[in-house]
This record gives sequence, structure tokens and C-alpha cells, in this order.
Amino acid sequence: MQDAVLDLTIIVPSYNPDEKLRMVVEGLRARGFHDIIIVNDGSDEAHQAPFEMVGSCTVIHHKVNKGKGRALKTAFAFCMENRQNSQGVITVDGDNQHHPDDVYACGRALLENRQSLVLGCRNFKSDDVPPRSKFGNGITKGIFRTLCGLKISDTQTGLRAIAMSKLSDMMEVKGERYEYETNMLLETKNMEMPICEVPIRTIYIDENESSHFNPIKDSIKIYSMILKFFMNSILSTVIDLTLYFVISLVLTRLHFAQASMVFVATIFARACSSFFNYKMNRKVVFGQGGAHSVVKYYILCACQMTVSAILVYLFTDILMASTFMSTVVKAVVDTGLFFISFRIQKNWVFRRERERIPAGGMLLNRNIKMDKDS
Repeated sequence: MQDAVLDLTIIVPSYNPDEKLRMVVEGLRARGFHDIIIVNDGSDEAHQAPFEMVGSCTVIHHKVNKGKGRALKTAFAFCMENRQNSQGVITVDGDNQHHPDDVYACGRALLENRQSLVLGCRNFKSDDVPPRSKFGNGITKGIFRTLCGLKISDTQTGLRAIAMSKLSDMMEVKGERYEYETNMLLETKNMEMPICEVPIRTIYIDENESSHFNPIKDSIKIYSMILKFFMNSILSTVIDLTLYFVISLVLTRLHFAQASMVFVATIFARACSSFFNYKMNRKVVFGQGGAHSVVKYYILCACQMTVSAILVYLFTDILMASTFMSTVVKAVVDTGLFFISFRIQKNWVFRRERERIPAGGMLLNRNIKMDKDS
């Protein structure tokens, strides 16, 4: 009886590979996998030989280097057109750091959890993990849990199994290089796609020196959404606090009651800063948002403003704070609300809206693009 796991399609993105690519293919073949797609992501002439040594694998070529994210999307689009009978794909890195048995385990988990994104997760507590990988995963894991509500033990894993029915959604995820894999995780909530973790071996060869990951350049891209949200929040906060201080000062001189002063200053300051914040979040940070995003945003804004005003008033009254200290109290309160706001905006306000065909329930994906240079 044919093992269904071995019928899954393997995808290996590769850029300037060495002999490890051949070792990856041989290991997968020995384990029983027969449908292997390799994407040559614009490798230079000196690194073409490994692609000629992979036997009967399907090799897709990019004329120039486009990044791991685009390589995966190219393979996904190819599978949607040419592997329609396949039940899913497993992405495997070409540096021989994914054991064939772990690839099989992820495939089996996919067939048991077809609606999930399956991740092959390493143990980062192991002494074999390079410091930069341990540090990078720790930072990303903390950010994901705090800002996105995602509890993922290995945010950097390239070993992932995805059902064929989910590839169209994956094609819509933004990102062309390493940030694509991070964005894929961030979008799982919008896709209502659970994450299934499979423990795998922790294998690093030569301290992972063969990795093409640029710690500075690629980290900026990976955290771009969070960094832009953070910077926009800072700018909006500066506007908000400045207006709050000025209005509070004016109302204090006009002998407004403490409670009235706090609420009026909060409302006027937040009205101005929120308009700026909404425009920047929709156009620059999230780059998406349906027709109702402005309504959702101001519902959130009203709730956040109310909570902020109540807490600031309570703490200001308890501490008998001056106008300056009241502003400091507001800064502390709003910092806490910042983390909650990001999660709500990401998962509700600026959530990508997906259209459905009423009868069949199939997704209408308008952003699927096959790589023209393949």
C-alpha cells in the first residue's frame, strides 16, 4: 500500500548551493520521496553544477536572485498548476539541516491536520545552536507572543508543510525574501489557520556559515511591519502628548476641574493624533484594510481613549500629580495599551479581507502571480 506522506511534493529553494543540495535530494529519495521541486533562485555560474546533479528532480530557474520568499511563491504557483492531485507540499532548506525522517514526520502531521500550517521546530536550548540563531529566535518568539498573540517555539524554521488548498492563501502573503516566512506566520490568524508544531532534530553544520541570511538587512525586513508600527506609534504619541500637555495647560489656567481637564484634553489630543495614526497604519504599516477599516479603527480608538482617560484620571488623582506628572502617567498607560492595540489592529482593524464565491466557498485570490522569469 502506497504511503500517502511520500506522495507529498517537496519544495527546496536554493541559492548558490554546494554539494549539500545533492545530499538533501539523496536523503529525501532514500526516505521514499519522489516528487521534488528545486528552485534555482538566480545562482551564479560557479554554482550551477549542483543543479545538474539532482537527477530527475524538477528544477525551476530564476534568471536573477529574487529571494527565498519569491522562490517559494514560484514553486507554490507551479504546484497549483501542475500538481493539482497532490495533497500538499513540504518546504525543505537546501543546506542539509533537515533530516529526512523529520521531513516525513511533518508530512504525516499535515495529513492529520490538513487545515494547519505544520512547522518542524528545533530545540533552541541545545548547546549545538549557534548564538546568533538562539538570540534571533528568542527575540522573534518574544515579539510574536507579546504583539501578535502567537506562541511559536521556532519562528525561523524552513521546514514547513502546507496543504494544497492553502497555497493560494500563501501566495497572497507579502514578502519576497526571508521576511516572507515571518509574514506567513503572522498571517495564519487572518487565514484562520492553526499552527501545528512537530519536534525535529537540531542540526547546524559549520555554525550555519552557509546561510545567506544577512543579520542586519534581513532582520529589518523581517521586523519591518512591527518597526513601522512602532515608529508610527512614537510619532502619533509625540503628537498626542504634545497636544495633551498644551490643552491641559490652557484648561488648567481656565480653572477647569481636574476630571474635566483630563477628559477634554484626552479627547482633543487623541482626535488629532488618531487621524494621523490611521492614515499611516493603513498606507505604510499594514498596507491593507477593507472599506470598514476606518470604522473599526475609530471603535478601537474610542475604547482605547476611554480606557486611557479613566486610568490616567485614577492614577493622577491617587498620586495628586501635577500637569507634567499627569502627562508622564499618560505615557506609561499608553505604552501598555500599545501592545494590545497592535494585536487588535493586525487581527481585526486592518485584517486582509478575502472574498468568497457564495456557492462553492472557494477563495477568490487576485494577487497570484507566476514568476515571468522562471
